[in-house]
Amino acid sequence: MDRRKLIKTLIYLIFLIFLVNFFANKFYWYSSIWYFDMIMHFLGGFWVGLAYFYIFLLQNMSSRLIFKILFSVLIIGVGWEVYEILVNDILAQNPFNYIDTVSDLFFDLFGGLCAILYLWIPLEIKKFNIK
Repeated sequence: MDRRKLIKTLIYLIFLIFLVNFFANKFYWYSSIWYFDMIMHFLGGFWVGLAYFYIFLLQNMSSRLIFKILFSVLIIGVGWEVYEILVNDILAQNPFNYIDTVSDLFFDLFGGLCAILYLWIPLEIKKFNIK
């Protein structure tokens, strides 16, 4: 994939995530729409997967690269969940929810996997000269 196109995609996506998160907090979408945080975790995982690919200037897809991207998404997702747990326990006094945490990590990884597919398809088309 062209690096210029990828950086534009990364910038548009992060602005979308920030904008949607702003309105979600303002209008209480996280508590009123039960699946809303799943969408946000998917988008976050998708963004992290694309960012990893962009930062490390990768030109081809391998099983090792796929593992690295998914591992990076998982590490950042776990970091976010630790932050969420600390904020919920200390500030909001909400009990820890295992199901929510597992769901969040699943959607982070699913977003990362979709980022891999989003990047892999153009590479395969280029490799086989499919027009």
